[in-house]
Amino acid sequence: MKKIILAAGILMLSACSSTNPFTGKNSFNFVSNDQLFPSAFAQYDQFLKENKVVKGTAEAKMVESVGMKIRAAAEKYLNSIGQGQYLKDYRWEYTLVEDKAVNAWCMPGGKIVVYTGILPVTQTEAGLATVMGHEVAHALANHGAQRMSAAQVQQLGAVGVALATGKQSEERQQMWQQYYGIGSNVAGMLPFSRSQESEADQIGLTLMAIAGYNPDN
Repeated sequence: MKKIILAAGILMLSACSSTNPFTGKNSFNFVSNDQLFPSAFAQYDQFLKENKVVKGTAEAKMVESVGMKIRAAAEKYLNSIGQGQYLKDYRWEYTLVEDKAVNAWCMPGGKIVVYTGILPVTQTEAGLATVMGHEVAHALANHGAQRMSAAQVQQLGAVGVALATGKQSEERQQMWQQYYGIGSNVAGMLPFSRSQESEADQIGLTLMAIAGYNPDN
C-alpha cells in the first residue's frame, strides 16, 4: 500500500500543468510531449511500413493541400495570440493510405493519416477539411494525452513505460489504437468524451474558417 501511495505521489510531482491555447483550459498532464512525440513518430513510421501509402493521385494531393491549409490556420491563430512557439516540435505530414475503413486520425506532433474509405463520405475538399480539421483539433487540444494521463494514474506509470519502450510491442500498438484510433479497427478506439468532441468540433470549424473554407457547407 505504501508503494502505491509513493508511486502516486511521484506521478503527481511529475505532472505538467499548462493552459492549452486552443481550449483555454488548464490541465495536468502526466505524459509530456518529450515522451509522447518520439513514440508517436515511431508508431507512425511503423504504420506506414505496414500499410499502402497512396502517392501522386489527385486524392493524395488534395489530402496534402487540405492538411497544409489546416496547419497554416493553426499557426496563424497561435501567432495572433502570441503563442507561435506552441507547435515548434510538430513534424507535420499528410498521408493518404489505401484502406476501406471510414477513418482518419492525427497523432501528437502533426502526423495526419486519411483512409481512402472516407473519401466517398467527405465527397468534396470542404468535406475533407471538416474531417481533418476535427482530427487535428483533437491533437491540438491534447485530448489523447489527457486520456493517457488518466491511464497513467490508474496504472501507476504503465503508460509512461510503454511510451519509453523502443520496440513496437503488441501492447504499445494496442495503446495507440485505443487512444488515437490508429489502424483499421476503428471499433477498438476508446471514444472521446462529449466535451472533448464538442471542443474538437469548435476548434476544427474555427481552423476551417481561418483556412478559407465555409464551415456551413
